[in-house]
Amino acid sequence: MTRGPTLPAHHPPQLPRPLDAFNAACATEARALLLRCLHSPRWSHRIAAHRPYPDLDALLAAADEAAYDLSPADISEALSHESLPRLPEDTYSAAHMALDAAHAAYEARFGHVFVIYLGDTAPSETADRVLEAIRSRSANDPDEERAIAADELRRLARGRLGTYLRGAGSCTTSPNAPTSGR
Repeated sequence: MTRGPTLPAHHPPQLPRPLDAFNAACATEARALLLRCLHSPRWSHRIAAHRPYPDLDALLAAADEAAYDLSPADISEALSHESLPRLPEDTYSAAHMALDAAHAAYEARFGHVFVIYLGDTAPSETADRVLEAIRSRSANDPDEERAIAADELRRLARGRLGTYLRGAGSCTTSPNAPTSGR
């Protein structure tokens, strides 16, 4: 019995990776995505202008470098668009009250919202970590705290951008999702 030619193996179509889509997006779309990760027009313009990136590590390195170069005004603008870290829904009301009081004292002292990267924190430890950090950092002098807040913004932006470009959705999926203001 004779058989016909063998059919070629079926290969599913290659879907574009999120990084490919980011690299190919128009500048306006790329900057809009970046602004959801860190609200700094200067940062978003710089990263969007240097596309395409060969891989996620190169993009994250560029995002870090651009964040280190932010001016005090850029940092102030980015801080003004951050929201307080979200706590798990089952957090006790006493913890919410303690955090609200700590946030109010922090904002009165430093003039901006408290920011902290929580990407490596288990949800059950979020309230304790935020409360410990806000109490500890409230003792800083304003210049030292501004530098720490800038580094936390960099870490937040890196985490949000990495989350998005690994295909997990938009930059707003992190525990520290930014808002368009407070």
